[in-house]
Amino acid sequence: MIDPKNNASFDAHEDVVFVGGENQGYAGVVAIHNTVLGPAAGGCRIWDYDSADAALTDALRLSRGMTYKNAMADLPLGGGKAVIYRINTDRVDAFQKFGDAVEKLGGRYITAEDVGATVSDMRAIAGRTSYVAGIPKEHGQAGGDPSPWTALGVFLSIKAMLGGSVQGRTIAVQGVGAVGFHLCKLLAEAGAKLVVADVNKANLQRAEALGVEIAPVDQIHAVGADVFSPCALGAGLNATTIPELGAPIVCGAANNQLATEEDGARLVARGIAYGPDYVVNAGGIINVSCEYLGQSEKDADAKVRAIPGRVLKVLDIAKAENIPPHQAADRIVREKIAAARKT
Repeated sequence: MIDPKNNASFDAHEDVVFVGGENQGYAGVVAIHNTVLGPAAGGCRIWDYDSADAALTDALRLSRGMTYKNAMADLPLGGGKAVIYRINTDRVDAFQKFGDAVEKLGGRYITAEDVGATVSDMRAIAGRTSYVAGIPKEHGQAGGDPSPWTALGVFLSIKAMLGGSVQGRTIAVQGVGAVGFHLCKLLAEAGAKLVVADVNKANLQRAEALGVEIAPVDQIHAVGADVFSPCALGAGLNATTIPELGAPIVCGAANNQLATEEDGARLVARGIAYGPDYVVNAGGIINVSCEYLGQSEKDADAKVRAIPGRVLKVLDIAKAENIPPHQAADRIVREKIAAARKT
């Protein structure tokens, strides 16, 4: 059995649970990072990892990111994440068994959709536990697929970082899956010019209806644009790509965009304004929170529309103190968690 504490991404996590196994027909890991502000909440990611250790690393990083995301969004939730790296049985059966595993955690972790997971998967989980969100509700109630809400928060943040309008501006979008496609729809409707890339041809074909230009996957970050919006997997901002960036603003939905701590400083050195990912992409978890707490779509909408104000606040602090924006955001979060510990 892998010891999570030996993983470089372990960050004083409260609990790490390996779920499934050979007899279960699936395998995964649930990482609970911090529950000071409330039960750990974060989606369930389905991905073909190179190894169980790689899946663990992603779960550890993503769960820490959820702690920061939820705290920054003023949600009564801590940070957690699940990743499933193997399914070799009926999908419904696998998610029902995963639901059993979530139930055994006794409410310390609340799951929802993430990359590779669907509303149908959440319904299967909901047959075994109440600690799940992302399921369509009655009209007017928050719930359902969180990806459009994530996209809305990113769209509003891009508008704010561009001074209030995307009309006639060029946005390079890396990844047009669930969130990226919804983002492109919002941008196109607001008059932006879109250049996109995705490894999935079906995603590209769907995006073509929006009148987008298609760029090679390995060159999308270097496209001349007003904004580069990473909406695929993490670590895309690194020592190789940052010198090649073709936009003065980075604002997207991907989690853990910075490959290393030093990459935030690299962006500053290039004069690139960076909207910290977990501040920008909180729309989905806001909707999940509102669903779990029984709140309305109007509540979710109001909370998502508060995201760009937080982004601009972080950027103002970073500029005033001459520090990378992600460090300014991290400090705000650490102060919130420290205050909660005291009370």
